[in-house]
Amino acid sequence: MKPLATTIPFKEALRFWTKLGFISFGGPAGQIAIMHQEVVERRKWIGENQFLRALNFCMLLPGPEAQQLATYIGWRLHGTWGGIAAGSLFVIPSIFVMLLLSYLAVAHIDIPAVAAAFYGIQPVVVAVVVEAVLRIGKKALKHKFLYGFAALAFVAIFVFKVPFPYIVAAAALGGLLMQRPMPEVFCKGRFDPQSRECRIEVESTAGQNNARPSIGHVVKVFAVCLVLWVIPMGAIWMWRGGGDTLTQIGLFFTKAAFVTFGGAYAVLSYITDVAVSRGWLSTQQMLIGLGLAESTPGPLIMVTQYAGFLAAWNLPGGLNPLTAGIFGALLTTYVTFLPCFFFIFAGAPFIEAMAGNQRLQAALTGVTAAVVGVILNLAVWFGHKVILPNGGVDIFAVVSAVVSLVLLQKFHFPIHYLVPIGAVAGVIWKLFV
Repeated sequence: MKPLATTIPFKEALRFWTKLGFISFGGPAGQIAIMHQEVVERRKWIGENQFLRALNFCMLLPGPEAQQLATYIGWRLHGTWGGIAAGSLFVIPSIFVMLLLSYLAVAHIDIPAVAAAFYGIQPVVVAVVVEAVLRIGKKALKHKFLYGFAALAFVAIFVFKVPFPYIVAAAALGGLLMQRPMPEVFCKGRFDPQSRECRIEVESTAGQNNARPSIGHVVKVFAVCLVLWVIPMGAIWMWRGGGDTLTQIGLFFTKAAFVTFGGAYAVLSYITDVAVSRGWLSTQQMLIGLGLAESTPGPLIMVTQYAGFLAAWNLPGGLNPLTAGIFGALLTTYVTFLPCFFFIFAGAPFIEAMAGNQRLQAALTGVTAAVVGVILNLAVWFGHKVILPNGGVDIFAVVSAVVSLVLLQKFHFPIHYLVPIGAVAGVIWKLFV
């Protein structure tokens, strides 16, 4: 197979990643669906197995899986610089949007039109997430047995509140244990019923040979990322001191980037506990931040930028509150996403080198199936919050979500058009109807 680097110019990929940063609504599920539709189905830059393998790996990592997936795909297409471009452009538009919204949330939260626009966007996002569950489930659940993995994962997280890392570990173990008695279920290639062997065809794509899997490579990537972390954190420490809010923000969100699995929803409770106990912001303010992150392009983990902005705004330490807030927001975003690049650039070469390993693929197949159940849980949680606020049915939200889902499913209506239409509908409904 001819390497894709000869047919995909870097400038073309750059234009796509820039566009993606502005249209990536719908949280991780919606963003993953957009990438799948554009990169696999429409543009055919990578194959289905490549996409799912990358998704599986990103789901195992702490941090925002959608941003890491974009970084992984960019690395596959154009090596290190492709990964940097994809991962950075996925986040940059949302940085400026969240800065503006964070300021509005502190200074102008009572403006009716602003609240109404956010209200109208939320049902659209529900539809985007549901459509993503249907799309990814159709691709990932190739065998009836895998529906059991998805169902068990959903029950575990929705009913029993099992932490996401435990679900991932159990799904991977289940795939390993069931691969031998049921190889046809976990085959990611062509299964031969007579020999009961799975023949995996490993696709060739640019970027996969740019970094060979080795401990030396991991150490090199770690050293570069460590230097990139020490420079800004050292400057902040020397400028403000170890006890200043900005320094504490940088240290805390660095730790959070390494220990929080399951994306923004999983990280929310952990960050809220710490941030509220330290007096950075209130629980209600954190919930407002999640709503803003859900309603804007970019990863949901951008709620951390909002938390960093408010923490520095509320405890500026002698600085102008807006100046402190901007510093806090940018520092939070930097230390949140820097580890994401480390995880991909250090780990992706190992994943690609083992692309033909059937036991690894069985484990990752189990994880993919379980993730469908986890994303379904997100859809149910968010849908309940939007459609049944305070225990009563919101008729506007129901109608808007159903219409949006039909437009997405039947007519493939572009999400970046659907979201502003929802915002306008919300303003009209709240202010005029």
